Amino acid sequence: MNHEPPLFPMFLKLTGRNCVVVGGGQLAETKVESLLHAGARVTVIAPEATGKLSQLHQRGIIRWNSRAFDAGDLDGTWMAIAATSDDQTNEQVYRECERRGVLCNAVDQPERCHFYFPAVVQRGDLQIAISTNGKSPSLAQRLRKELEAQFGPEYQDWVRWLGEVRQSLMARRLSFEVRKRLLAFVAGRESFERWRRTRNSESSYREAA
Repeated sequence: MNHEPPLFPMFLKLTGRNCVVVGGGQLAETKVESLLHAGARVTVIAPEATGKLSQLHQRGIIRWNSRAFDAGDLDGTWMAIAATSDDQTNEQVYRECERRGVLCNAVDQPERCHFYFPAVVQRGDLQIAISTNGKSPSLAQRLRKELEAQFGPEYQDWVRWLGEVRQSLMARRLSFEVRKRLLAFVAGRESFERWRRTRNSESSYREAA
């Protein structure tokens, strides 16, 4: 039985990093949007591109080289996404990334991936990423929907509030153990329920006024 090595989970800071997306269809468009959201500098390599990708290029948000992939497209690149329907092109991108030590993801082709795009629950600064190591993206999507129901939009404001509390405590001259206990308390379920009740009460008061 073939056992896949365990994945190393992490969240990357892509701001200002050069990323290449090979392909100009809907799959490529989705990956481009994710990379732009993370602040990456994106170049698309494809003879043709969707209307949205073309607009992003016209607005100067991405670069678009309207041609087939060339190995030189990876010069100075930190990450590459192969998102074409052509198996040969995806293989070429992956092999060139392997040779250069560039991170590569070939969409829906686990054997040509150094990493996977997880299913993500996004609530402001709170991100919950789910991976099945490429075994079942459908399961990852189902779990994402369940977690979105469990962690509602209010978590965005709560995490922002937790950040403010943490910053305030870090500015005070408290011992490490005391600060650790306080931060654990305010991040607990009881604290969340109290914060939510207060928030709902203030919202009701404003509506009544």
